[in-house]
Order: sequence, then structure tokens, then C-alpha cells
Amino acid sequence: MYHTYIIYSSSRDRYYVGHTSYTPSQRVEQHNNASTPSTVPGIPWEVVFCKPFETKSEAIRFELFIKRQKSRRFIKKLIQSEENHCRENAMSWDFPYPERGH
Repeated sequence: MYHTYIIYSSSRDRYYVGHTSYTPSQRVEQHNNASTPSTVPGIPWEVVFCKPFETKSEAIRFELFIKRQKSRRFIKKLIQSEENHCRENAMSWDFPYPERGH
């Protein structure tokens, strides 16, 4: 299982879009532990959107679709949409997926 996710930094008022094979909670923990240099300035991050996919290519395709929109308004609508599988409680998904690299 793969995910396309969006994290938000309230300290920088920025969104970051990515994909992962980790659970969303594991991946945001990595961002908050400074394992991704590009997101260090925005610590702390919180997951505001995630959508699961069966394949890595599907997750990447959706990530690139979001990035091509170049629209904060689009991201905000996506966060509020039915496509958001983590709208209810962003940090409670510890899905039983095997750990893999991101």
C-alpha cells in the first residue's frame, strides 16, 4: 500500500506534497525528526491529507497531479474533500501495512 499525502507547517504556513509506502503517521514522524532536509525549516508538520493507492505509480501520479495544480485553493479543497482518507483524525492511522522505504 502506498499513500499520497499532504503535510502542513503552521510555523511556515506551507504545504508539502509527497508519496510514501510508510503509514502517514510514520512518514510525518520522519519529517518532524529532520530526516527530509527540505522540510526541516517547517517543523513541526501535521498530516492534513492522505489517499491510499495499490501501486507506487498511482501514488506518484496523484502527487504530481496535485503539484501541477500550483494552487493553494485546490489543496484546501482537496483536504476538505471525500478523497481525504485522513480527514477525521490525521494521526490515528497506524494501518497494518508492512514497513517499506519511502
